[in-house]
Amino acid sequence: MESVESIIVYVVIALSIMIFSVLAVTTRKILRSATFLLFSLFATAAVYFLLGYQFLGGVQIAVYAGGIVVLFVFSILLTSHPGDNSSKLESKSKAAGLTGAIATFIVCAWSLISRCSVIKDLPDMGVTQLPDMQQIGSHLMSSGDKGYLLPFEAISVLLLACIIGGIVVARKK
Repeated sequence: MESVESIIVYVVIALSIMIFSVLAVTTRKILRSATFLLFSLFATAAVYFLLGYQFLGGVQIAVYAGGIVVLFVFSILLTSHPGDNSSKLESKSKAAGLTGAIATFIVCAWSLISRCSVIKDLPDMGVTQLPDMQQIGSHLMSSGDKGYLLPFEAISVLLLACIIGGIVVARKK
């Protein structure tokens, strides 16, 4: 049975994810938005650590909170003036955004509810053993049937192309 402390910690982390996510998309200053995104990604890593997935939490911090947000900030500083406010949305844009948000919420709620009903019908498989670091590393760096070396390299080339694109856009000014 779960302890009350872990439930309280989970609720605090979940609330911080929701608050920082809303702040990231509603603030008009772009650097503040990137900062709120960073806090939201750190809180997501905290959820992984709370669930016992230390490797996934570390990857979340290193790749997303460390790499992607730094790339966003680098792109923001190269392409715009960080102190400027973004323009206010027109009422047409607000209505479209609200419609999209409600539709996304309905789809997420439906998928969560249908997934929970499927989980109840599954037989008990017993406790599964988590993979160790050697197994994860060998799968990530192998080029065989179940290897992830090719997607890993494709993502690194994509990130390099994004960096070069940001430099080209910044040089045109």
